[in-house]
Amino acid sequence: MATELERVRELVEPITADLDIDLYDVERRGQTLRITIDTPPGSDGGISLDDLSLATRLISRELDHEDPISSAYTLEVTSPGLERTLRTAAHFQREVGKDITVRLAGHAVIDGGQRRVDGRLVAADDTTATILEADGVERVVNIADVDKARTIFEWGPKPKPGKGPGNTKSKQNKQQSTPKKEQHQS
Repeated sequence: MATELERVRELVEPITADLDIDLYDVERRGQTLRITIDTPPGSDGGISLDDLSLATRLISRELDHEDPISSAYTLEVTSPGLERTLRTAAHFQREVGKDITVRLAGHAVIDGGQRRVDGRLVAADDTTATILEADGVERVVNIADVDKARTIFEWGPKPKPGKGPGNTKSKQNKQQSTPKKEQHQS
């Protein structure tokens, strides 16, 4: 017998397929049933508000009709966002080529190894993910050993040398610090 979330997934997948969008995730946290949808892998854009609105109406109607959840819940239909949570093998496989951060579960850290792994996701299969770290080392992690993982979005261009957050000088400060010529009356 299917669990409630598996039943929800069975009901939602045909709707998302008809809308030409992907069902990214189905999860339940407390009273919230969260359904995450996304554009198909390789698409240029993301989910629009119109896509979210239409999907929410259709999914809500189907869940009201079929009633797969036995207790009260709040439906939330959302996009995965720019920094996406990676929980399943399919999530890792979809994000190959992107920068990610992974926190391993405590039991997965052996012999004083690092709990956090950051780098470029270069490969993923049904059980493992391979991450190329900044030092050039490829690290293979078991997806079952991942406590938390997400993609990393680079916000804006990197600052120019001397223009970073530690540099407090500005043009205005430079102008104010320039000595002014005194005017003498003759």
